[in-house]
Amino acid sequence: MSDPRLSVLIDADNVSPKHATELFAELAGYGNLTVRRAYGDWTTDQLGGWKKRLHEHAISPMQQFAYTQGKNSTDSALIIDAMDLLYAGNLDGFVIVSSDSDFTRLATRLRESGMTVYGLGAKKTPKAFRDACDQFVYLENLGDTEPDPVAEPEVSEPANPDDTEPSEGSGRRPEAALQSKLARALNRVDADDDDWATLSSVGDVLRRTDPSFDPRTFGFGKLSDLVKAQRFVETRTVTGEKGRGELWVRLKGRRGRNGS
Repeated sequence: MSDPRLSVLIDADNVSPKHATELFAELAGYGNLTVRRAYGDWTTDQLGGWKKRLHEHAISPMQQFAYTQGKNSTDSALIIDAMDLLYAGNLDGFVIVSSDSDFTRLATRLRESGMTVYGLGAKKTPKAFRDACDQFVYLENLGDTEPDPVAEPEVSEPANPDDTEPSEGSGRRPEAALQSKLARALNRVDADDDDWATLSSVGDVLRRTDPSFDPRTFGFGKLSDLVKAQRFVETRTVTGEKGRGELWVRLKGRRGRNGS
């Protein structure tokens, strides 16, 4: 089966160019990046850093003048182009690169039309936008980033307590938040009679309930490494018919219906 055809739409006014290299390295595993566009007012010095990245990553700059002070016309241009691309019918999914909650309804609308939607943004991204995507990746999790070619002010939004993860702002320790997420996933997943579930099925539940869940947020490169490091779960490897091992996991203390 051929790789899915994806459109990458970057809110250049909102995302620093220092993430460009790692961003496209991440997206290389998602599919064929058929459309690559970055939106902003390219006549300003603010996007000087992005201008150096356009040729490197085959990005088409989409000019949008800031006609009115304080109004973000870039968002509107990106949304209109996204809908045009949707109705053209040549794509399987969209990648929206921004930390702006204004794209929440766009992500929802694209998914309603059967599109897969990936979001990439900073950890400050409001929860509403993160949850509107099939999968959301924090830019901070992409590894080493390049220094900012041009010093750019951080774009921030008014704080909203409903947009903040418990582990980030409500006093709960990250370990407690992680345990809660994994325990809920293990309680919801289809398990065998002994309460063992495949790691892949647990990962599917985690992504459906929290699109921004990423092992890299907790310092692990893979979900298997993260799960093996948790004291409240136990794991085992089962070898399948083709000789490939598959990791299974369950909460400690569970004995299932068979008592083992």
